[in-house]
Order: sequence, then structure tokens, then C-alpha cells
Amino acid sequence: MTDGATTIPALLTAAVERHADRPFLHADGVTRTYRQTAEVAARTAGALAARGVRSGDRVAIMAANSLGFVDLFLGCAWLGAVLVPLNTGLRGHGLRHALAVAEPAFLATDKEHASRVTGFKGTHWILDHDEAEPIPPAPIRPEDTAAILFTSGTTGYSRGVRCPQAQFGWWGRNVADALQLTRDDVLYTCLPLFHTNALNALAQAMVSGASYALGPHFSASRYWTHVAEAGATVVYLLGAMVPMLMAQAPGPQDRAHRAWRALAPATPAPLWEPFRERFGVTLVDGFGSTETNMVIGTSVADARPGYMGTVRDGYSAKVVDEHLAPVPDGTPGELVVRSHLPLAFSTGYLGEPAEPPDSWRRTGDRVVRDPDGRYRFVDRIKDVIRRRGENISSHEVEAAVRSHPSVAEAAAFPVPSDLAEDEVMVAVLVRPGHSLDPADLVRHSERELPPFAVPRYVEIMPDLPLTETGKIRKASLRTRGVTPATWHRY
Repeated sequence: MTDGATTIPALLTAAVERHADRPFLHADGVTRTYRQTAEVAARTAGALAARGVRSGDRVAIMAANSLGFVDLFLGCAWLGAVLVPLNTGLRGHGLRHALAVAEPAFLATDKEHASRVTGFKGTHWILDHDEAEPIPPAPIRPEDTAAILFTSGTTGYSRGVRCPQAQFGWWGRNVADALQLTRDDVLYTCLPLFHTNALNALAQAMVSGASYALGPHFSASRYWTHVAEAGATVVYLLGAMVPMLMAQAPGPQDRAHRAWRALAPATPAPLWEPFRERFGVTLVDGFGSTETNMVIGTSVADARPGYMGTVRDGYSAKVVDEHLAPVPDGTPGELVVRSHLPLAFSTGYLGEPAEPPDSWRRTGDRVVRDPDGRYRFVDRIKDVIRRRGENISSHEVEAAVRSHPSVAEAAAFPVPSDLAEDEVMVAVLVRPGHSLDPADLVRHSERELPPFAVPRYVEIMPDLPLTETGKIRKASLRTRGVTPATWHRY
């Protein structure tokens, strides 16, 4: 796999040579072939150059998923400019912080988000299908930054990650291999394009010759209809999306589609088989992050519920304690990873020195490695709850609470205890058409959890705060804490 260290324009050009007139991109009711997509990328680069954008310049974008967003990403890569996608949930100080850190000289927004960025000092325009005379791809290198992607920032301000051109090529090869992609596949994503998952799926399509279908913002009630309309064979799910889909009332749309596998990291093990039986879709797990790549993964053939998989070729991983010393198999610890492939990882964070290419990277994920080499996700390090001298995995508490037949989704988090350390609180979303007695939920939890992990506080909520990528925003729940609406166990 030494050919992964390439550039996005080189990936697209090679795909045109192999799949010229095959459909590649579906968005906003438009379908383009590989050849047409490359031609638009060259013309978009020309339009950017006409605006004064040069190779190495940073171009920010705040916009919903659209064809114009994809055009800008490919046009910037063609020109050698750096795209800075901004989370559409940002506003106020958070947005000002991201712009101050990234320092873009140019900014494109859609009409919906234009008023959000008042006061921007550079060149600002409303996103459209800007095209000019095509220009040849710039002489860029695999190590040049293609995009600055901000992490989700669920616990604080986001950090800008420098993603080199070659990182997208490796994403394409790694995930295409895990999902067994072919030129006959249609990849459907409704994840936001400011997220690495949706962007690197473009590279997966280029590597395999597949088609890429971009959908609107996730809607649990309309999801399978959108999947069917796209003709998708592969879908991408994150965070609370799987439980939310399972919580919908069954209907004919559940199987009225062609999709049969999904990349769905960290899906709770009890949902795997029910999801496959109901929707006909096999879930594929793995570990990857904005800063790294698909280091650990399964495939459609060897997926095992509750496991991220094994270390993929070209990478190393180990589990360490708080002193970064390795821990024995079966012992929870932090996952650290390393790449042996050129430029498969990010080059570091904005404002910080470049990371050595062969350095170990901390992930913040608490995992267990089994003796057979399979890795199991336990929790985010910051989500561990400490109670009565015991470390409690919020992931395991959530799995127990979700197993109640009336629970659609749950988030477990620590709240202050009168006796020091933490108490366990859960925020719960009830399934449509169901009712839930918190006392009954606690009795259910007592059958599923050790005594020290049983929630003391339960709050039934109309909805849970989510990031734009579908992750539960636990920082908001911790800040909110116990409220007058919270049910107390004692």
C-alpha cells in the first residue's frame, strides 16, 4: 500500500482514466460523471484563482451539504488551497475562535449562514457553482495540507487539525477495503461535509470507482426513504443515529432500499443483530479519527458486535495506563496508535509544531485489547465516572439503560456527589408511543449493572443535545446537571 501517499487531484485524475463516463457524484438533484467532476474541479479552481486565491491560501466555508460545497473542496485541492470547513452549529464566541485560529483570508457561505459571520475581514462570497476557465492542477505534494478540520469540541473549544492531501488517499484505500467497495456501489452519506467521515467517503469512491450520493441533514423518519432514492448500497452512521433509527416505528421503508452494509463505529453491541434483521444492513465497526485514519477495523465478513476489530496493516496500536505504560490484555486503558504509512495521519494541530510522522498518537479513547488481538471500545477517557472508588464506564451504563424496551437513547454522565467523587445520572429519550417510569428504569438497571453503577438520577428529556455529527453533547448535560425535573433514586 505504498501508493496511498498521493494527492486529491491525482486520485480524481486517476479515477477519470479508469471510470471516465461512469456516474460519480449525486447531489442537489444533479448527477455528474467522473470526467464532468474533474472538469468542474478545474473550473472551480479557476474561479478561485480569479478571486485572488493562491496555492496555500486558506478558504473557509460555512454551509449545509450541497453540490457547491463538494465543488469548493475539490476546487481548493486542485488549486492547492486549504479548505477550512466550519461547523454549522458554531456561532458567537465559538465561531470567532475558529476563525481566529484558522486565519482564513477567504470565506464562502450559503445564504442560510451568511449572517452568522458578520465582521469577517477577508473576502466573503455566497456559495454558488462558481466556474471560470479551467486551470491545470497545481504542483502540490502529498504532504501539503488539503483541509483544516475542526474536531467536534464536545468538551471545549475545537482544535484545528491539519489534514494532508495524502491522508485522504489512505482513508479511501483503508475504508474501501473494509467495506469491500466496488465500482457498482453507491455510497450515501448525510453526515456534514465539515466532518472527516463525509469528506473521506469521496476518496473511497474515487479509489473504488463507486458513486457518491450526498444527502440532506439526518432525519430518522426520512432516512431510509433518502437511502432508497439514492440507490445506495453503503451508508455511514455515527453517534446516536443507530438507536434513533431503531426507535422509529417499523414500516415498509425499513427494507425498501438496496443498502446492505454500513460503516457505524462504536454502535452498542445489543443493537447489531436487531439492526441487521430489521433493515437488512450489516454494521462494520472500526477506529479512526480526524487526526489519524482507519487504524483498527473489521470487515463485512468478520464483524463482531461490540468490537472495533484488529489493527490494520500499516499501523500499530497499544493500550496504556495514565503513565503511558502498556497494560496487559483484558485491562482497560487509553488507546495510542502509530502509522507506518507515509502521511496517513494528520500533521498536527494549528498553532502547534508538526507531529513526527512515526510518533505515537494519544486518542482519548478507553479500550480493552483481548488476547486474540481484537479491540473493544469502553469509553472516552473524559466520560469515565468515578463513584465509591470504582471507575464506571458511561458507555456500559448507557448500554444497560438502552436495553429497557421503552428507551430510545440515553446518555450517562457524572454529577457532583455530597460525599465527594461522582453520582451517576442518565438523560433518557423515550421511544415514540411508550411511557417510562424512572423507578422501573432503575429496577431494570439493577438487573444489568453492578450496584455502584446504577444511576441515582434519571431525567426524561424531549430530546438530547447533539453535535452536528450526531454525537450526544455530554458537556451540555454535565453543565445542566440535576434540575427540578430530575428524578432522584433516594
